[in-house]
Amino acid sequence: TDFIFPFAFRDLNLIKDKDWSLLTLIGHYFVEVKDLKESDYSESSVLFIFDGLDESQLPLDFNNNEMCRDVTKTTTLDVLLTNLISGKLLHKASVWITSRPAAAAKIPPEIFHRVTEVRGFNDEQKEEYFQKKVSDKEMAQKISNHLQSKTQRSLYIMCHIPVFCWISATALQSLLTEAEEAELPKTVTEMYTHFLIIQTKLKEYQEGETDKDVIMKLGKLAFEQLQKGNILFYENEFKSCGIDLKQAAVNSGVCTQIIRKESGLHKQEIYSFIHLSVQEFLAALYVLETFLDSGENLLSSQTSVKEPSEKEERPIFLLHQNAVDMALFSNNGQWDLFLRFLLGLSQDKNQELLQKQVGFKGRCPQSNQETIKFIHENIKYLSNSDKSINLFHCLNELGDQSLVQQVQNYQSSGDFGKLLPEHWSALAFQLLVSNEDLDVFDLKKYEDSEEVLERLLPVLKLNVNSNFVFNFRLSSCILTYRCCENISSVLSSKSSGLEELDLSGNRLLTDSGVELLSHGLKSPNCKLQRLR
Repeated sequence: TDFIFPFAFRDLNLIKDKDWSLLTLIGHYFVEVKDLKESDYSESSVLFIFDGLDESQLPLDFNNNEMCRDVTKTTTLDVLLTNLISGKLLHKASVWITSRPAAAAKIPPEIFHRVTEVRGFNDEQKEEYFQKKVSDKEMAQKISNHLQSKTQRSLYIMCHIPVFCWISATALQSLLTEAEEAELPKTVTEMYTHFLIIQTKLKEYQEGETDKDVIMKLGKLAFEQLQKGNILFYENEFKSCGIDLKQAAVNSGVCTQIIRKESGLHKQEIYSFIHLSVQEFLAALYVLETFLDSGENLLSSQTSVKEPSEKEERPIFLLHQNAVDMALFSNNGQWDLFLRFLLGLSQDKNQELLQKQVGFKGRCPQSNQETIKFIHENIKYLSNSDKSINLFHCLNELGDQSLVQQVQNYQSSGDFGKLLPEHWSALAFQLLVSNEDLDVFDLKKYEDSEEVLERLLPVLKLNVNSNFVFNFRLSSCILTYRCCENISSVLSSKSSGLEELDLSGNRLLTDSGVELLSHGLKSPNCKLQRLR
């Protein structure tokens, strides 16, 4: 490679409103080569690296942007990048893009020649992290044991994200230090609530400012930027939410603990929360507390759910309903974790913690049964099996395991014939969060129907457990071509570990089904080694 040009989308955001040619863009960031001509690049091996697609504020409109093949032509930055990435501009150049998974959908999949996934911690690395993070070995083992216990499996699975390991270790170590028999967090929301409370203890605010004031200002910033899809902010956006960054830097408080500052290429300071999940948690807390304080539903403009008139009572169920609808209608999972946090924060246990430790306004104990019933109904009729898995995480936040318990009863009796559609989704969730070795998955063990297959697909797609290496058996299950699109989606899923697939004996698949399967087989994510 003769030239390597690394760009960060966070820096490109700052110049997105200006027009550029490819040559002037390169010269702007790399002055050493600003005098080179088109021939210098066309006759050389060139690699462009674009880091942080998830941080981009550009539309990247591949479908409608005009074509540009001239490296000297001045055009918008968006047109320039879409043509470079799609190979129309400087077509011999290589382009490498880094991104979080959800944002990768901004780029048409047919453009990719290779996809590489950076995996999080496996189980062994989780243990290694806790042993290194917590110097007291006995304490480290207690933390690990709590996260690995049967009822906390979803927390342990979340620990494949390194920052969640850090948050969990911070919260659990503090709680166990204060009281050896302390009640420890059992849900993701409880873990983040305790983590936030710990940060408020490291404070020295300006006169008259409280924990709640600072958290609500940060929550306002988090929510407004989450609505825009932004995870990077600039000083003016803090000011609009009432946050003085210079004052915050002097006073050691929540701001300095959960806000990260970096400098771009042009020394302009760029800010973000330490992790997107922290932004989502604070956004959910802000939305909920705004509703409890004033009755204002900040989510009502996001959905078509009818709001009561000003004279009518505004039940929290309407807020929950708005949030559920937002998550279900989102194509990229943008509101999934926000929804889990919002529902978890609505629980009396977390409300009492925030009231006692941070000074939030309490509310009268209120049942969330209407919300639970609404989620059950959505699971029953939801065609998107991946969305249903998040709804089960939501039920877990609300303390409802009724569907999973019903499935466990059927499992113990070995009678799967009485399971309803929502039970099959519950089984998928149970298998995902269990420690069960699913080296072989045989549909006939459960029920050989296309509807059941569709409900169980997340077990094959979401390979978050290191024990999941799949041999998927669908032989003689009376499957038709209609199921092939779903199977193809499993083959093309980044997180699937599927290596063997047996479709023998399904004579109704037809050529149409085989054609649908071929799309998944051609995917750069496909790991299949044997097909029958």
